[in-house]
Amino acid sequence: MALPTSAESDTPLQVTREGAVATLRFSRPEAMNAIDVPMAQALLAAVQGLAADPGVRAVVLCGAGKAFMAGGDLATLRADPVQGAADLLGPLNAAVQVLASMNAPVIAKVHGAAAGAGLALMLQADFVIAAEGTRFNLAYINLGTSCDVGASWALPRLVGLRHALEIALLGDTLTTSDALRLGLVNRVVPAQHLDEASATLVDRLANGPTLAYGAMKRLMRASFDRDLDTQLIAETAAFAGCAATQDMRAGIEAFFAKQPARFEGR
Repeated sequence: MALPTSAESDTPLQVTREGAVATLRFSRPEAMNAIDVPMAQALLAAVQGLAADPGVRAVVLCGAGKAFMAGGDLATLRADPVQGAADLLGPLNAAVQVLASMNAPVIAKVHGAAAGAGLALMLQADFVIAAEGTRFNLAYINLGTSCDVGASWALPRLVGLRHALEIALLGDTLTTSDALRLGLVNRVVPAQHLDEASATLVDRLANGPTLAYGAMKRLMRASFDRDLDTQLIAETAAFAGCAATQDMRAGIEAFFAKQPARFEGR
């Protein structure tokens, strides 16, 4: 990935672009990237810009320094817990909604620690690849509060209600082995290979059928709240939309030619 400029290094969120891949790097390493109001606002602005750009075909979330993200900034909450939470959650929740609605797959590249709001954001990604040795903790219960940033929506869908309650109510720290077993992450790789393994996955996704990815993401996420008849109608509409794309035509021609399909995200 392209290195940020010195001006970018002073911002709470570094945004870089390499071809069709956009990388959002949380950048408060002195605070283990704890998310404060400026970072939350920067995240919302960044994802809104990416969602409006059809040239973006994969989005990577990662953290600078020793961790992915340690959670919400407690200094913000300590000054005024009620107003601080409102100031943080407004842009954060909006950002999560934008990420979920994007056609481009969202990949979380996680190392060090993912806790609290950091874990909640990680749960919203479409793919999670983690470095060995990463620690995960939902953490909210240890502060005497319930969760936020969509954790209560994503966690039971990923691990099931029983495991979700255990993770949320006990507040224990999980290892990468735990996270892989429970389905919190897709892959665990040695820390020294995290960048390489992530780049391979991201490149594959960035060259895939982006519009079909978006349709599939929305179908899967909505399926828990629909009966079968409603889901079948939604699938039919999504398939018809994909059938009108150049990507599907390319996929069909590649099948008959017995060659790999070359998708352009159109």
